[in-house]
Amino acid sequence: MKRFSEYKQLDLAAVSREVLQQWEQEDLFHKSIAVREGHKPFLFFEGPPSANGMPGIHHVLARTIKDTFCRYKTMQGYQVQRKAGWDTHGLPVELGVEKKLGITKEDIGKKISVDEYNAACRQEVMKYTREWTNLTKQMGYWVDLEHPYITYDNKYIETLWYLLKELYKKGLDERQKTKDKRLIADSNLDIYFLAWTTTPWTLPSNTALCVGPKIDYVAVKGQNPYTEKEAIYILAEARLSAYAKELGETPEILARFKGSDLVGLHYEQLFPWVKPVDYNKEQDCITDRSADAFRVISGDYVTTEDGTGIVHIAPTFGADDKRVAEAAGVPALYLITHNGETRPMVDFTGKYWLTDELHETFVRDFVNTDLYSVWAGQFVKNAYDKANFWTDNRYDEQKALKAENIDIRLCMQMKAEGSVFKIEKHVHNYPHCWRTDTPIVYYP
Repeated sequence: MKRFSEYKQLDLAAVSREVLQQWEQEDLFHKSIAVREGHKPFLFFEGPPSANGMPGIHHVLARTIKDTFCRYKTMQGYQVQRKAGWDTHGLPVELGVEKKLGITKEDIGKKISVDEYNAACRQEVMKYTREWTNLTKQMGYWVDLEHPYITYDNKYIETLWYLLKELYKKGLDERQKTKDKRLIADSNLDIYFLAWTTTPWTLPSNTALCVGPKIDYVAVKGQNPYTEKEAIYILAEARLSAYAKELGETPEILARFKGSDLVGLHYEQLFPWVKPVDYNKEQDCITDRSADAFRVISGDYVTTEDGTGIVHIAPTFGADDKRVAEAAGVPALYLITHNGETRPMVDFTGKYWLTDELHETFVRDFVNTDLYSVWAGQFVKNAYDKANFWTDNRYDEQKALKAENIDIRLCMQMKAEGSVFKIEKHVHNYPHCWRTDTPIVYYP
């Protein structure tokens, strides 16, 4: 009969050390695998941590959950191989090395060779391997650290190429998507994404459209209700019934897609007033980013509860918009002021910036003044126009509601151009300032 130690005073740290020492002496981790030789396998590859930073308490929590599943499967009789890994890619590694060496991207190949830079990255990326190994042992996390997969290792890289080749050989590639897209292209009709918004004044700042990666989308034939021109429209299949009046009860479906199939497609800028740019204030250098903008990106928060299943993205006016755009490498559409500050298209008073308030070179090379000047200085909400809609320092909401606003004017322009599919009044919640009772403009 096995005897267990009796503890007169509980010392959890001491108990932990005693148990870990026993596990190591008896090599229980490797035995747990060896005694299941020939049993059904349960394979575990750890989502690899980056060893260029110190581990934190959140890593302990995540690894505890992983370890629980592996121990449970072992108890069920599986042979559980647990492979550790190291993530050695990513911008943080590069930035850390460049800071350490005192260089920028432009210096690679000039002040330092590519081989020297790669060697420095390899050294930096495994900087805290010992600390990670110690944590792994101290918390009793069972994983094979002796044979880890390392993402910069050629064996790992060539394994990925092999898997891609096998997927291609099995036909699990882009061919069906290309077939569907070609079917649409061969129709010789204009193609539109139907995106829905309750804030038309943000449309001039649009730089992307967001789809749900797992949502089913369709391309259907239909007529623009305002121009009566036939075209192809892409929207979520689950939202077809909401547009039965415009598209018909049983619209002609040309193709079906998952949202992930649409990611990467480009579209024309809806309001080509201003080009998206990058601005280096120190060098006073402005770079056109149009090639990275006006494309379809993916976001898990997209739903089919309302709208079209396609979300208009203006990164300067929404936290979710900013997050998904940055993740996809899509630039926000900023203006550059005359003193070199980057600002959203709407200033702090709630109006589109005047051109004489902007950077001279920016206006000359990146602003279509013929289009933008018509709207420059216009308030995006009547509530911000104190000269016309405020009385005795109070906002006259009734007067503002009766007057034409920027949203209506923009919708009428799109209607004339044939770039809008449906216009309707829609009442919805919107945050207001508790002091002035006026609507808020987001600057994420």
